[in-house]
This record gives sequence, structure tokens and C-alpha cells, in this order.
Amino acid sequence: MTRPNILLITADQWRGDCLGCMGHPDVLTPHLDDLAQNGIAFEHAYTACPSCIPARAALHTGMSQEHHGRVGYRDGVRWDYPHTLAGELTRAGYQTQCVGKMHVHPLRNSLGFMNVELHDGYLHYYRNPSRGLYDDQRVADDYIYWLKKELGAQADVTDTGIDCNSWTARPWPYPEYTHPTNWATDRAIDFLRRRDPDMPFFLNVSYVRPHPPLDAPQAFFDMYDSAALTAPAMGDWADGERIKREGRSVSSATGPIDEKLRRMAQAGYYAAITQIDYQIGRLTEALFSAGVSGNTIIMFTSDHGEMLCDHNLFRKSLPYEGSAHVPMIISGSITRDGIFRALRSKPDKLIELRDVMPTLLSFAGADIPETVDGMNIMDTREREYIHGEHINGVDSNQWIVTKKDKYIWFCQRNESDAQYEQYFDLSCDPTELYNGIRDGEYTGRAEYLRSILVRELSARQEGFVQNGRLATGCRQDAITNCASK
Repeated sequence: MTRPNILLITADQWRGDCLGCMGHPDVLTPHLDDLAQNGIAFEHAYTACPSCIPARAALHTGMSQEHHGRVGYRDGVRWDYPHTLAGELTRAGYQTQCVGKMHVHPLRNSLGFMNVELHDGYLHYYRNPSRGLYDDQRVADDYIYWLKKELGAQADVTDTGIDCNSWTARPWPYPEYTHPTNWATDRAIDFLRRRDPDMPFFLNVSYVRPHPPLDAPQAFFDMYDSAALTAPAMGDWADGERIKREGRSVSSATGPIDEKLRRMAQAGYYAAITQIDYQIGRLTEALFSAGVSGNTIIMFTSDHGEMLCDHNLFRKSLPYEGSAHVPMIISGSITRDGIFRALRSKPDKLIELRDVMPTLLSFAGADIPETVDGMNIMDTREREYIHGEHINGVDSNQWIVTKKDKYIWFCQRNESDAQYEQYFDLSCDPTELYNGIRDGEYTGRAEYLRSILVRELSARQEGFVQNGRLATGCRQDAITNCASK
């Protein structure tokens, strides 16, 4: 049997609910909806460590965070793993290409890809002159290098005046073809032109958006300009005092306090999503024109989500659905052996980014390394829960999520803090409006999920568990030396 080509489309900071096919009331994603119509859109896909670096470590290694060792965000730590998704596919005879965001270290680490055309967005760490020439984005980032050749030495991704973590938004000031989203698509389509026709290919198109800056071209802002956008979810536990203190900072973790600016953030975020969706339409058309659409598997996902002002919160790294729930679609030539037809009636599998590597290796007929913790999404196995975490100061969190509910422990807060623990019954409260622990309504179920978390953390070096109970205030680091598998 001919081995299938594989197109992995990854976005950065795309919420799991922001797809028309998932019933979102505002966002427009016609091309992804088309892929879902002819494939599988999974309802319970998560990222166990929701920020760029640890999430991508899970995706590229197939490991859980306990084994890839990244439990928070830190640049400048070398990526050195025995097995990677691209490396295994290269070894299996695939022509492997990445276009767009890698966010690894060193900056030009290929992670086993035969070729990388890089654009990582704006990374503060790699703009520091002390990094050296080949770790400076202005030299090492292919898109930024191209943009300066195209528009002049002064041109940069910062020309909108928007910070790369900001909730402010405005249209891209240059011709649409120069936008990084369009550039990534152009380079991916060019790969289809120059690929080796005698080899199957693995193409990872890795978009930086909808991660801020929220700067889609004007045409996409226009789609949301007069729309009545649904207000952010606001739980009865949301912190109203913090947003009063921080809500005027354009890069705050709360989002803006001004409702007009909240709407601007939503419109800018949805515009970035729809721009990517239309570029995905270009990609699928290019597959057809190249004569390979009939033998290409397409997977779409994101490294993490975006709180987008839900519960007076913005950005990621948090255990809530806006941050930790990600989209996951598999489509294309996957009808063989009836597996696809069987799974279409069961899109509610609980899956995580570590599952991408074994799934795609299985499609390719490649061996799955023993270091891989994830499971092949297309087989019949199920997991009861996912353990998630993220180190982030007072917001550091540990959590357990199942198909129906979630338990959260903020491990750097005191037990007297009202947000020390949370429980959400996702089956009837999918936007996490009501903390079920507060009034004791879900005590038994919360205790059960807490016991799972105790078991998961009992061997960890940080000392999260003492005398069989969760212990607050443990020393933490974004890079852990947990025992390898």
C-alpha cells in the first residue's frame, strides 16, 4: 500500500472552541469546518502544559511533561531528545519540511526535519544582542529576513505598534501577501512544487497566529466590525480586584478593563483565526492541484488556547478551557480498514498533544519509539484523565481533567485563598462558571480527582505531596529533572 503524505497544520494560541463546526456563535472557519465535515473533529483535546515551549515539546516528542521535562515557559534551554516526530519520519523515508514556528533552542535546531523555513514570531530572548548573530531573529528567522529584503531594512513584525502578548489590535499595515500567515502558506505551497515526487512527504505548516499581535489584514477585521460578539464567560469566582489593578496594561494577564477594548481584542483574535482558515483553504487547493489530495492525511491542532477575557483573564498557561482546550481535526485519506468510519461516531476521546506523534507515525507505518507516552488516536484505547500543569508564580497550577469534569489545585496559594482549589462539572458547565468545591456540592467527585493528582505527583522531585496530601509552596522550576521513562 502506498504510504500517505502527511500535512500537519499547527496554530499558536487557538482556543478549542473557536471553530464553526464546534458551534462557536461568532468565529468564521469555513475551510476547517469543511475538513471536519469530511473527517473527525475531536471534542476533548487538551494541552497538558499550556504555553508554547512545553506544549511543542509534547507534540514533537510524544512525551508527557513528566518525561520531556518542560513544565513551564523558558527560552534558551537546548532541545536534545532521542526521538522526534520529524526525525522518525525522516528515518522512515519521508521528505520532511517545516514552515513557520518551531520555538526551539538553538533557534535553528531542525528537530529532525530535512529543512526548516523559520518564523517564530517575536521572541524577546532572541532579540537580545548578547545572543550572538546566529541566534538573533533578525538574521536567523527566515520570514523576518525576507520581510526586510521585500520592504526595506527598517521593516519588522513590530511595525503595527502591538506588543507580542498584547490584547490591542489593528490591521496589518503592509500588503496582505507580506503578512507572516500568508508567507508561511506561500512557502508551504512552494514545497509542494519542489518536493521529491518519489518520496512521501511530511509537511508541518506552523502558523504563529492567532497568538498576538492581533494584526490580520483589514479584510478579516471587516468580517467582525459590525458583528454582535458574544461576551466573555464570567465565572462567579472571577477576580474583579486584579483587573482593576492590571486592566490598563496593554499586555496584562487580565485583559482590558474597558468593554470596548475587550470587544476589540475579540474581533482581532477572530480576524486572525479567519485569516488562517482562508490560508488553509489555499493549502487544500494546492494539494488538489499537485495531485496529492487523494493520498494526504491532514491533521490540525494548536499548542494551547487563549483566555480571551474569559473570567477577567488573558493569554495562556492556565488550566481553564480557554487556555488548555485545543482544536484537533483529522481529515483526508483516512478511510482505510474502516477505522475512520468507526471513530467518526466517537469524537469524544480524551486526547492530548503527546498523541500527535504516535498517531502520525502509525499512519506512516513507522515504528513508535519506546520513549513515546502518547497513544495513537485512531485505535480503540481510551484514557480516563489527563494530568496538566504549568509553573507561573502565584498562578502555578496542577490539574486533572476528564471528559466530564476538572479539578484544579493552585500549588503556590494558601489553603485560605478562595481560589486554592476549584472543581468544574464540564458536562453541565462547559465555560466553568461555577466552582463546585466552594459550596461542597461536588465534594466526593473532587476528592476522587484530587486523589488522582496526589498519585501523579507523589514521586515528583518538587515535593508536591507530603504525608499523602498536597503540599503548598514547594520550590518549582520551569525545567524539571523528573526521572526518565
